[in-house]
Amino acid sequence: MAHPEAEKFCEEGIRAVNGGNTLIALVHFEKAAQLEPTPVICSYLAYCLAKERGTFKKAIALCQEAILAEPRNTVHYLNLGRIYLLAKKKAIAIDTFRKGLKFGKNQQIVKELNGLGLRKEPVFSFLARENFLNKLCGIIYKKFGLR
Repeated sequence: MAHPEAEKFCEEGIRAVNGGNTLIALVHFEKAAQLEPTPVICSYLAYCLAKERGTFKKAIALCQEAILAEPRNTVHYLNLGRIYLLAKKKAIAIDTFRKGLKFGKNQQIVKELNGLGLRKEPVFSFLARENFLNKLCGIIYKKFGLR
C-alpha cells in the first residue's frame, strides 16, 4: 500500500474482524477505502458490509472485483464465502472456500469448512440425495441414533 494511513486503518480493521468486532472493522475499512481502495481493503469491507448492514449484493460484487484483481489471494475467497454464508447460500459458500484452498492453505478457510461439517452419505447410494426415500430414511435413522 502506498498510503500509510490506509495501511494503518487496514491493519486495525483486520484485527477487529479477527476479534469478531465487524462494526469497528467496518469503520476502519470505510476510512481505508476512501484513502486507497486496494483489493484487500475492498474484500474486508465487503464482508463487514454484509455482516453489519446486510447489503449482500453490493458485498458480493465488491468481493468479486477483489478476486478479479487478485485471483490467487485466498483472503478474498474467505471473505466471499463468509458473505455467502451470511446470505444463507451454503452450497455456494462451500464452493468458494474450496476454490480459495486451490490457491493455498488458509487456516481460516479450513476452520470455516470444518465448522460447516461434512454431510453423511445418503442411506441409499443408488438414489439421488434429494430423493424422498433418502430424506425420510435419513431422518428416521438420525432419530434412532443409527447414523
